[in-house]
Amino acid sequence: MDECGPYPRRTTLPWVVGLTQVLGLTSVVLTGVWMGRYRGGFAWDGSAKEFNLHPLCMVLGLVFLQGDAILVYRVFRNEPKRNVKLLHGVIHLFALIFTIVGIVAVFDFHRASKIPDMYSLHSWCGIATVVLFCIQWVLGLMFFLFPVASAWLRAMYLPLHVFCGIVLLVMAIGSCLLGITEKLLFSIMSTYSQFTAEGVLANCLGAVLVCFGVLMIFIITNEDYRRPHHPEEEALSVHFKTLTEGASSPTP
Repeated sequence: MDECGPYPRRTTLPWVVGLTQVLGLTSVVLTGVWMGRYRGGFAWDGSAKEFNLHPLCMVLGLVFLQGDAILVYRVFRNEPKRNVKLLHGVIHLFALIFTIVGIVAVFDFHRASKIPDMYSLHSWCGIATVVLFCIQWVLGLMFFLFPVASAWLRAMYLPLHVFCGIVLLVMAIGSCLLGITEKLLFSIMSTYSQFTAEGVLANCLGAVLVCFGVLMIFIITNEDYRRPHHPEEEALSVHFKTLTEGASSPTP
């Protein structure tokens, strides 16, 4: 019997996680269809087709992959924590790469089209999310994957790290919703109220993103889904920290 997991966690977690994957992949596919079918496709030439890479990369990186990076601690509950930390960091790295591509694409398009940068609420929220995401990733490497901080400092920062992860996911989805609305108003403002196919598809994308975010927060904050406590991992961590601090401490 799983001493750390009551019945609901053992039976519902795989289904809930599976639903997040369906919603996340659906959001990526809907973004691709929207940009590919209704906005002309993709290119890297400074045109509007290059801009189309921006929403696709941001949804893929800052929403779907960032969510999956958070989920690894729920999915791989019984795997060695070091391996889970590494997977968490690697998925976040891929999320960061896609995010950078998306940011470069939109700034390159603006420069080529002589469009001002950073004037809208979407751009303000989006760039704030990207900057905080980069800071969170670097601090995560320094505190947990390649720890340079003391054990008590890591323990103090861990709740903040978890909280910031949730905030960043919410900020990313919120920025996407602002971007969807902004793009629709720029592109089809005169026909948006007539329930055009493009407008309905984009609205569905927004609804899927909201559902993905709600389900992710449910999983993250549900105590029944938390990773079980493994005393042997804590003992190994303390032993490793004792060895490293002992080796680096000055001799009297």
